[in-house]
Amino acid sequence: MLTPTTTAPETPKGKGAPTASGGVRRFLENLGPGLITGAADDDPSGISTYSVAGASLGYSPLWTALITFPLMSALQLMCARLALVTGCGVAKNIRKHFPRWVLWAACTLLAIANVTNLAADLGGMAEVTGMVTGSSGFIWTPLYAIGIVALLFWSSYRHIARIFKWLTLVLFAYVFAAFFATPDWRAALEATLVPRIALTRDYLSVLVAILGTTISPYLFFWQAAQEVEEQDSICRLRFARRKPASDKLLENSRVDVVSGMLFSNLIMYFIILTAAATLHAHGQTNIETAKQAAEALRPLAGSGAYWLFSIGLIGTGMLGVPVLAGSCAYAVSEAAGWRRTLARPPQRCPEFYSVIAIAMIGGLALNFVHISAVKMLFFSAVVNGVLAPPLVLLVVLLTCDRRVMADRVNSPLLRWLGWATFVFMTAAAVAMLVV
Repeated sequence: MLTPTTTAPETPKGKGAPTASGGVRRFLENLGPGLITGAADDDPSGISTYSVAGASLGYSPLWTALITFPLMSALQLMCARLALVTGCGVAKNIRKHFPRWVLWAACTLLAIANVTNLAADLGGMAEVTGMVTGSSGFIWTPLYAIGIVALLFWSSYRHIARIFKWLTLVLFAYVFAAFFATPDWRAALEATLVPRIALTRDYLSVLVAILGTTISPYLFFWQAAQEVEEQDSICRLRFARRKPASDKLLENSRVDVVSGMLFSNLIMYFIILTAAATLHAHGQTNIETAKQAAEALRPLAGSGAYWLFSIGLIGTGMLGVPVLAGSCAYAVSEAAGWRRTLARPPQRCPEFYSVIAIAMIGGLALNFVHISAVKMLFFSAVVNGVLAPPLVLLVVLLTCDRRVMADRVNSPLLRWLGWATFVFMTAAAVAMLVV
C-alpha cells in the first residue's frame, strides 16, 4: 500500500500512472456542494411527493426521472457557474442586474415556498419519529426545530458540510427498500421508457409536484451560496485571495453537480418504484399521513422496508431542513446587503442568523394548524412547482448575459436546457390550473 509520501512508478512519458483507487478518491473528494444539494432535494417533502405519485399512479410517473435529471442538472450547474464566476450568490446577482422589485419579488417567492416546505418537513419528521418511538409526534416538531437551529448557530461551516456529506448516505435506504418491495421490473421498465400522460387535474398535480420538488427554488440559492462558501473557506485556509474561476474549477464543479443530481434522481426513481409496487399494487392509492405511508409498507414489503422508509425520512429531514432555512437566509441577506456565512458565529452575522431563526419559527408555527403532514408535504411541492418558473427565468437570463458571465456564458446545450426547463415547468403549472 502506498503512503502519502510514496510516489507511483513512472510511465515511459515520465508521468505518474493513475490508480483506480486514486481516481475514486479524487472523485469523492471533489464531491461537495453539488452532492449535498442533490441529496437535500430528496427531503421529506420530496419523499412524500414521490410516495404519493407511486401510490396514486403506480409505475406511470417513473418516466419523469429521465426528464428531470437533465433539466435540474442544467439549472444547478448554471447556479454553480454563476457563483464561481462572479463570486456571489443568486440573490446578489439579481440585485446587481435587475430592478429592486424583481429582487424582492424573487426573495418573497422563495420565502413562501421555503417556509411551507420547512413546515412540511418538520411535520413529516415528527410524525414518523413519533410512530417509531411510540410517542406523540407533537413533541418532536419543536425538538427538531431547536436542534437544527442549534447546529446552524453553533457549528462551523466545515463541520456542517462534513455532516451533510455523510448524511447523504441515508438515502440509500430507499434503494434497499425498493428491493424489499419486489416490484414488477418489466412493467417498471416499460413505464420508464414509454411515457403515459393523462390530462387530468390529479395527474397534472402530481407532475407539477414532482417538478417542484426536483427543480426547487431553494436549491438554486443554496447551490450558489455553498459554492461561494466553499471557495471562501479554501482561501481562508491558504491565506489567499479569490482567483477567477479556472477551467479545472468549473470542470470539478460540473462533475460534482451532475453526480449530485444523478444521485437525487436515482433516489426519486426508487421511491416511486417502492410505492407503486406496494401501496398502488394493493389498492392503497390515497395516502393521508406519513405514518400511514410507512406503516402500509410493513405488511406489504416487510419490516425491513418499513424501517428503511422511516429512518430515511428522518435522516433526509435532518439534511433538508437546514438547507431550506439556510437558503432563505442567504437570499434575504444577499438582497439586503448583510454579511452572510455559516463560517462565522451568530454575533458576527446577526441578521443572517435571524432570518434562519424566523424561517424556522414560521415553519414551526404552520405545524399547529392541524393539516395532515403528507398533505402539507405534497402541497409544498406543488407550491414550489408553481413558483419556480419565474426564478428559473432569472437564472437563465443571468447566466446567458456576457455582462455577468463574460466569456463563461452558458453553452448552447446548457442554454437550450435552461429554456426547456422554463417552458416545461410553466406549461405544466398552467395546465394544472386550467384543466
